[in-house]
Amino acid sequence: MIRLLRLFCTISLGLAVTVPSFAQEKVDLDAISRIRYEEFHDSKVMDIASGLMDSIGERLTGSPNMKRANEWTRDQLTSFGLSNAHLEAWGPFGRGWANQYVNARMTSPDVAPLIVYAKAWTPGTNGAVSGKCVRVNIEKKEDFDKYKGKLAGMIVIFGPDAEVKPVDTAPFQRYSDDELAKLGQFDATDKYAFRIADYIKRMKFQKEVAKFLADEKPLAVIDHSRGSAGGGTVFVQSGGSYKIGETNTVPGLTMAVEHWDRIARLLKQKKDVTMELNVVNTFYDDDPMQYDTIAEIPGTDKDKKDEIVMLGAHLDSWHAGTGATDNGAGTVVMMEAVRLLKTLDLKPRRTIRIGLWSGEEEGLLGSQNYVQQHFGSRPAMDDPDMKGMPTLMRREAGPLSLKPEQAKVSAYFNLDNGSGKIRGVYLQENGAVEPIFNAWMQPFKDLGMTTLTMRNTSGTDHLSFDAVGIPGFQFIQDPLDYETRTHHSNMDVYDRLQPDDLKQAAIIVASFVYEAAMRDQMLPRKPIEKPLPKEPEKKDDE
Repeated sequence: MIRLLRLFCTISLGLAVTVPSFAQEKVDLDAISRIRYEEFHDSKVMDIASGLMDSIGERLTGSPNMKRANEWTRDQLTSFGLSNAHLEAWGPFGRGWANQYVNARMTSPDVAPLIVYAKAWTPGTNGAVSGKCVRVNIEKKEDFDKYKGKLAGMIVIFGPDAEVKPVDTAPFQRYSDDELAKLGQFDATDKYAFRIADYIKRMKFQKEVAKFLADEKPLAVIDHSRGSAGGGTVFVQSGGSYKIGETNTVPGLTMAVEHWDRIARLLKQKKDVTMELNVVNTFYDDDPMQYDTIAEIPGTDKDKKDEIVMLGAHLDSWHAGTGATDNGAGTVVMMEAVRLLKTLDLKPRRTIRIGLWSGEEEGLLGSQNYVQQHFGSRPAMDDPDMKGMPTLMRREAGPLSLKPEQAKVSAYFNLDNGSGKIRGVYLQENGAVEPIFNAWMQPFKDLGMTTLTMRNTSGTDHLSFDAVGIPGFQFIQDPLDYETRTHHSNMDVYDRLQPDDLKQAAIIVASFVYEAAMRDQMLPRKPIEKPLPKEPEKKDDE
């Protein structure tokens, strides 16, 4: 505490001073001092977190809870004093879905309750059902013949053998200095492009498997949770499509790996295993549109107030937990950041705009649609799987068409890697911002922010802005137990949030956004990527 008070006394002496090592970049240390003091002494970030995670809960895109979250965040931002807080529609998205009830138990050769969760966009069982279990593993099309005509009325224990390893390393981790130094080294490999290609291929095969199973008419299909976190942790996402006309007709569930493995062993021993299931799910078709929450702090400089600095996070989540670390953490940090700026009555020269996105988990849909509506777009694609889908990240779709508002956005800052404190920034190969961010980072080295990397990072909403040439950045965060315990799992709940880390993140986000809004110039931009030539369609056997 003494050290912190000394720091406040030191940095409060410098109103809009120049950081010596970056003589051209002004840093408003007085504003930063006020932001730090307010957050460390009167934070509201955990109050916001409880309101979102405890009172509303999971926020699957299309669910009633998602709409409640949109409306709640809009009203909270209004109460903070932001202007023009509203919901922006995008879509059509498709069908909404929510789970109301799940109960599962093995009834022979033993009676035992089982930990299972319904997979999103799959139907319920229409009451309690009982049936024999059968083991099914389909890895290629040729495997269909093994099971054809054998699954009707059965409960399918689906998937490859489960590997349950001991947890022999700490599931909770912070970056070491060596790991941050390594992260700071540029890696030019475009891993994201490979993941997209693999994802498309995998999704196509999963659709074929889903159709085969639907035609066979089992009572339900149950796969096992990934990983070896154990302890009742279940990682669960979707088991069907949210698109109208493509809904899965077979109830789908994911089971705790230890429980699934017990049933699989018994079946391997040729023993009869029976289960009882009761799953209640509801589809919602009343509103095909979805919504992003948008609000602003108006700029005060008559020459710059029509320019924009944006910050955002995705508001949607998966449904087994309450979406706390993915991405309630990012949402509440961004909300707390703008609350800080309003509470302190700071007067940004540029307009600051917050966006809380839906549809991120289904492919950055909310942010992509927002960017397409406001900043730029690519042509639609002929691929049937891309019908109605945004094409911003599909460079093979064709050249960008930019809108006038694109030129007015200085930057977009995103947070979406769990509850860990901010350790730096992914620069997305925008080398011109490095000296600027280095200057802005100096006041936070005592809080653990030390690293800038030219690397790209993928998988979240800054990519929607980066795709149209807007400087878009994701912060580097300590991993904590994000991948090992909470990411898309039933353990993604309020108790996994780290209050001190969220406070640190809110301070840094508020400061970076404010500095960007106060600069004489907008942040520099990198070249826009050129469109890729369309690849010829490959046959399935290639």
